[in-house]
Amino acid sequence: MSRKFTPKIVTANDLMLGDVVYLAADDSWVRDLACAELIEDEAHAQLRLLHGASDHHMVGVYLADVLADASGRPVPSHFREEFRATGPSNLFHGKQAEPANV
Repeated sequence: MSRKFTPKIVTANDLMLGDVVYLAADDSWVRDLACAELIEDEAHAQLRLLHGASDHHMVGVYLADVLADASGRPVPSHFREEFRATGPSNLFHGKQAEPANV
């Protein structure tokens, strides 16, 4: 028996920004996890993953499990994605320097 599909997002690392990014519904890459496209269908998730992987400025493209908050936006369901969403932890730069993550 197969497992029930859990909501996903497409995530990657941007070679130009050096940052974690997420695929939005309009095909743009965004730095804010809450702006990522929440994918609730397995076939659609695979198509979005292929689309994201076709962008040569992105590396390590993969589907990450998420949950939907009360407003329907994606939030991390695992420590790894929560850590990646707040940015690098070695210095206060990038997402790490933003007030919400300090």
